[in-house]
Amino acid sequence: MLEIDKLCYTSRLRYVNAGEKCFFSLASVILCIVSRSIPAALLLLLASTYLTVQRGGIFLGRWLKYLTLPLFFLLLSTGAILINISQVPLDAFALPVGSLYLTGSREGVFQAVQLILTALACVSALFFLSFNTPMTDILAVLESCRLPRLLIELMMLTYRFIFLLLENASSMLLSQNARLGNKDLRTSLKSRGLLASMLFIRAMRQAGSLYDAMESRCYDGQIRVLREHQPPRRGEILCIAAFELLLLLLALLPSAAPAGWIM
Repeated sequence: MLEIDKLCYTSRLRYVNAGEKCFFSLASVILCIVSRSIPAALLLLLASTYLTVQRGGIFLGRWLKYLTLPLFFLLLSTGAILINISQVPLDAFALPVGSLYLTGSREGVFQAVQLILTALACVSALFFLSFNTPMTDILAVLESCRLPRLLIELMMLTYRFIFLLLENASSMLLSQNARLGNKDLRTSLKSRGLLASMLFIRAMRQAGSLYDAMESRCYDGQIRVLREHQPPRRGEILCIAAFELLLLLLALLPSAAPAGWIM
């Protein structure tokens, strides 16, 4: 089982209505992306952290560990916006390198901060949904939204095959390590190629075996699973509506950088 699945099945928010959690995450993400508002992004980031750590019971260190990877990627990707190579220093900062400057403008710094906070807040909202809602509950919400049944079943089978592929890859990698298949770079590259090819062959075989097993159990084109239904609560709906309204008000605020916000 993936670590994220372990977290969502042990979360204290596990039995909160899945539709409420999906609406909270998706509505907040849409508002943040459309507005690019820094106050709205900060509010969403704090709210997702509070709900996941304080209410959901996820350890703060584990939450921060999952946020570190997208944050590191965002810091690298925004370097093109933040740093320029120019013969003339700009108004935010300037580091001389020979006859040129590694420099940036106040507007570029503001855009970089805005992009990082917006993306990180959206990721935190999706992490909140992933850490507190099992995949079966999310699929039940999609089904209630009248998504095509075929699409939902493909998502369910794909989700199932993730675990099968990880299990096969783990056992094959352990076998290669036991036979010194990674003793040097050349051997390691050859072993990775063999692992990828054998993993593809095993996946095809297991897909055929799975379909045969479903056919032997009178498969008629629909996968029926038992789901737990948690009714929505009025207090939770009111809290979500109040939060989204506050987020909308913050999103409507002007987002231009103040003239002297960088010294």
